Amino acid sequence: MKVCIVGASGKLGQYMVRHALERGYEVVGVCREESVEKLDAFKGLITIVPGATDDAEVIKRAVSGCDGVLVVLVPRGVHGYSTGTAQAVLDHAPAGARLIFSCGWHITLDGRDVYSWKLKALVNVFGPLARLARFADLDDQVEACRRVFASDSRWTVVRGSDLEEGESQGLPVWSRHVGDPILKSNITRRVDFALFMVAAIEDDELVHEAPAIVGCRTPSALAHAAATGGSVSPISA
Repeated sequence: MKVCIVGASGKLGQYMVRHALERGYEVVGVCREESVEKLDAFKGLITIVPGATDDAEVIKRAVSGCDGVLVVLVPRGVHGYSTGTAQAVLDHAPAGARLIFSCGWHITLDGRDVYSWKLKALVNVFGPLARLARFADLDDQVEACRRVFASDSRWTVVRGSDLEEGESQGLPVWSRHVGDPILKSNITRRVDFALFMVAAIEDDELVHEAPAIVGCRTPSALAHAAATGGSVSPISA
């Protein structure tokens, strides 16, 4: 299995590199030239393609021959960075490759998600302020995911809860809609978010799904497990 990790130098990306290597995958990492040194721990273990992740030529070279492409959709700046990254991957990934994208809970696939007032306030207040400061554009991530959802590729969009550091607790559980009780705890270990991304490559049940995830040992996940016979395995409610 050969996989490309787009955004490999970030915290989530580095965890994905580690998980992929542990599974014996051949790994190609893409990151900005100024961030290459962040991947020094993987020297000799992975191939690094330096460059902007929204550069079509960089992505074309990096994804060549890959069975899976893992993409960190970062809404950096106000120039369509996420959209450009997603489009480059959609345009150049090999036919039939598994494409796994990361984003936040604010993305919706079918409009049936139910958001808390806190999340709505965060998006409605932080979003415009971040764009005004030219720091980030949440609408860019929305557009990027819209293009992914409209494509005929074998995509999965993993929607992450709030994240925390810490040792792995295992594969997160998931549901199709934010607002479902199992997701109430709204916290996932970043290392486990990365684990879910990597595991999705070989999980065909996640093709054309946008799972919202939460840590498998959080109170809401454990409460769901107790109500359904003690299992903490992923669900597809």
